[in-house]
Amino acid sequence: MAAAPDGGEWTFVLPRRRRRGTQNSKTLNPEPHTTLEPKASPPIIHSQTNPQIKESKLMKKMQLTLTNLESSSFYRTLVAQIQTPQLLSNFSRALSSSQSQNKMQMVIYGIGSIDSYEPPRLQLSLAILLSRRFDSMIEGWIEVFDPIIAEVESRVMEALGCTVLKVDEQGRREAERPMLFFMPHCEVELYNNLLEANWRPERLNRMVVFGNSFERYHSFVSEFKCSVVGKYSGYVLEARRFAEEVGIDTVCEDFFRAFHDTSWHFFCLDADVGMEEMNVKQRGSEIEVQN
Repeated sequence: MAAAPDGGEWTFVLPRRRRRGTQNSKTLNPEPHTTLEPKASPPIIHSQTNPQIKESKLMKKMQLTLTNLESSSFYRTLVAQIQTPQLLSNFSRALSSSQSQNKMQMVIYGIGSIDSYEPPRLQLSLAILLSRRFDSMIEGWIEVFDPIIAEVESRVMEALGCTVLKVDEQGRREAERPMLFFMPHCEVELYNNLLEANWRPERLNRMVVFGNSFERYHSFVSEFKCSVVGKYSGYVLEARRFAEEVGIDTVCEDFFRAFHDTSWHFFCLDADVGMEEMNVKQRGSEIEVQN
């Protein structure tokens, strides 16, 4: 699902076929095409300095976004939510699932273009701020992947403490240690792939997913009988049966596009639960959820 450009309802995003140019992975519409009269050629800048200028401008954008977000009521409200006994208990449970790791590794999928759009800058900024604020339970280095990340964006992310992954995992990272998957407004297929790759109690119990509401997916499929969305969300629809979901408050419209309908998802399954009991059957490329 992705945010509508006018701040409206979710748009359900299905697997993409090919990417061209710098198309945003969250399907935010680009600026309307405008035809302009020819202008005089701009002054020529040495080719070696162009990337440096772009990198400097983007870094200034990110620093401004970080500053504005950190001073916002949205961020203060989210931090206060994390510090409630309910969420601290859920984070502690995920951390206690590993005897060798006392912090969670954060992975960001589908961040989009931080150079072209404000919502991805806000989302990346939130991830960075949370890793700094809760450094006692979240690792300081963050792994990021989106196939459209440009070289300049990659350098800025790395300067801000992120590692840009070179391999497309398609969301199939196995939670061999406590993991925080930061995925606001990703495609439903990424959530589905993530859950499928970790479809066993010990792995799910190590995971925290910050992203699109699983309950919202279920409501959409139930209301509209959308077989296409259902085809790519079988594990998501099934996981909501045993996930504890806690929605966040966007507080004001400034952050609605970047974070609306976003929730925390925590898991707590008994180790002896047989996952075959979860009634998810995979036939070819389709996933069918039995009711």
